[in-house]
Amino acid sequence: MNRILSKRAAELKPSATLAISAKEKELKSQGVDVIGFGAGEPDFPTPSRIREAAKRSLDKGETFYTPVGGTLELRKAIVHRFAEDYGLMYKVENIVVSCGAKHSLYNIFQAVVDPGDEIICLAPYWVSYPEMVALAGGRPVTIETSESRGFEPEIESISDRISPATKAIILNYPSNPTGVMYSRKFLEKLADLIERKDLLVISDEIYDKLLFDDGRYTPFATIPGMKSRTVTVNGVSKTYAMTGFRIGYLAADSMEIVKATTNIQSQSTSNPSSTAQAAAAEALIGPQTEVIEMRNIFERRRDLMVELVNQVPGLSLVTPQGAFYVFVNISYFLGSKGITGSSDFAAYLLENHYVACVPGGPFGSDEHIRLSFATKEDVIIEGMKRIKTACEELNNA
Repeated sequence: MNRILSKRAAELKPSATLAISAKEKELKSQGVDVIGFGAGEPDFPTPSRIREAAKRSLDKGETFYTPVGGTLELRKAIVHRFAEDYGLMYKVENIVVSCGAKHSLYNIFQAVVDPGDEIICLAPYWVSYPEMVALAGGRPVTIETSESRGFEPEIESISDRISPATKAIILNYPSNPTGVMYSRKFLEKLADLIERKDLLVISDEIYDKLLFDDGRYTPFATIPGMKSRTVTVNGVSKTYAMTGFRIGYLAADSMEIVKATTNIQSQSTSNPSSTAQAAAAEALIGPQTEVIEMRNIFERRRDLMVELVNQVPGLSLVTPQGAFYVFVNISYFLGSKGITGSSDFAAYLLENHYVACVPGGPFGSDEHIRLSFATKEDVIIEGMKRIKTACEELNNA
């Protein structure tokens, strides 16, 4: 046997965020006092009403297969949330529930991408977008953005990269890793371009409820003329601190996409966990007070981390408007002590000062690192103290 792995499997890169988490856990298991800024999940316990809903489902014996695309109860709850929060009207037939928002995205790419199709990714982007596109046989086309524009792309830059092979564009705002929101003006200009070029939009809106400074979220499907062109992806992981439940979903007017993603899921995972679906239905249909409380805590942590980063000479950032990350520019330190990029910088922090962060290279910018503030304030203070010491050492090298 000459070759065991397929070409696509051999070329697939591991998740940078999960790799950092694994290294952090390994060091902690050895007794090392590591400060972790790598986490892509809330540090809050899942609200008790949601956990109780999972228990009730188990007590009722709801432990069997459900419809592939999710229970009717959960899909009704999703429809309710879209309508109540944004005035977006979907039918339950337009919803497909999967094993996390990442799974929803994977299904979409498998459903719509043919070999050679181009999918536009706005950098900095979530690490998995290009890899998922490549797994489907497509080619990710990266559009660079700049800090001077708050990481908001220029419409001309997007338009210039659209070719006859372009199939779709991926949106994610508030962004992982930058926490940046796109302005209404930009979204409207993008909608006009999408219409003229006859493209599909895959809008990853997993952080829609984690907005700061009294920001108001604008789903791309609410932009006039875009609902029929948009596949919206969301889930319960970030908003309700339910990462381990693995429930995500898509909403699409296109029944072709709905049926295709359901068929793909039927031949891979089948339905998500019945217990997790019951918990997710409660999360979406019940009181939303915990969401507001968690968001307020994240905002205080955001303010603290931004203040502390700005106190470190050589570091800079664009203040995030949502999510729970800061994307810190470390270009000032490149070249010091043999540090040539973000991976070297992240390794230096972890190995010398026991601070875990995620290098920016896999997000599309090797001049940045991502720090998560989904952790307690005393941890943020101690971690930033260590980072400041590390930067002072590099500055004096």
